[in-house]
Amino acid sequence: MPEAANLAVMAGLAIGLVYGMVGLLSGFCMMSSLRGWWAEGDGRLARTYALAMGIAIVATQVLAASGGVDLGKSIYLQPSFSVPLMFAGGVLFGYGMVLANGCGSRALVLLGRGNLRSFVVVMVLAIAAEMTLKGLVAPLRIALTQVSQTMATATSLPALLSIGGLHGTPARLLPALALGGGLIAFAFVHAPFRRAPGQVLAGLIVGLLIAAGWFATGTLGADDFNPVPVASLTFVAPIADGLQYVMLSTGSTVSFGIATVAGVLAGSLITAVVTRRFKLEGFHSPYHMLRSAGGAALMGVGGVMALGCSVGQGLTGLSTLALPSFIAIAGIFIGTAAGLRGALRVRPLKIEPQAAH
Repeated sequence: MPEAANLAVMAGLAIGLVYGMVGLLSGFCMMSSLRGWWAEGDGRLARTYALAMGIAIVATQVLAASGGVDLGKSIYLQPSFSVPLMFAGGVLFGYGMVLANGCGSRALVLLGRGNLRSFVVVMVLAIAAEMTLKGLVAPLRIALTQVSQTMATATSLPALLSIGGLHGTPARLLPALALGGGLIAFAFVHAPFRRAPGQVLAGLIVGLLIAAGWFATGTLGADDFNPVPVASLTFVAPIADGLQYVMLSTGSTVSFGIATVAGVLAGSLITAVVTRRFKLEGFHSPYHMLRSAGGAALMGVGGVMALGCSVGQGLTGLSTLALPSFIAIAGIFIGTAAGLRGALRVRPLKIEPQAAH
């Protein structure tokens, strides 16, 4: 493996380790954030996610403006994309996230803590994602993309401003400071959030990890002959790639994404053992397993269609200010809202008490 690729992989492992530790200690998760805010009236976790979003946007755009990464090489800023497919994928992912009681990254974190329900979620998500990327579902996905894709002259907010006459660094930093600053202000205007230093620190760290991922692949992984694909934290395709690598590693190499997946698992496991939170847990009923597996399948299919998950689009894609990312995020929010409220609401599981022996 070339030296640049080695550096990117090692950085990905380190980034994953930190994410796994923070995720376990703070409960960082978009689904938990929205459920706490919309269903339970507790907005602290939602503010944590908003802070991570804001920090990711500002830090990434500052990095791009300084030449640390060429975001145009990422999957989020390609000239053609399918609006219906990305939106529908976001809806499927969001609803699946509620069914499975967490996204792919949260499942990895909980698996490291000994949650065997998350093992099923991770496996099913990986299989469904691989089927959609390269397997039985791939031809349908490709056909739908071809008939519905849009060619755009501007695929990001900075590009739109450039058409209007604002170019270079100002075109990047103006929307970054407006949107990122608004999200940060939304987080800190909430008094209970300000009184939760652990949540504040979690949002700050996760946001900076997104920029660190861009730096790892855009700078450390830069190689004129064999460059590393420009990317940052995302979990649907990397979980699928990780499972494939475990099964068929001969002739394959570890990518930045696979390394982050391994790092998240290891970081969560180490933290769980050190803090004595490791505990084996299973399903409460066959229905519980079926619901979790169904949600994982929707996340795998939807995440591929939307080109990312609640982290891959909700944080990483958003940090590029890509217009398609806003479409995918809207779908994820709507799918999550449908699962948490309304006619399609996913009902809480009724856990039957165990009979005394």
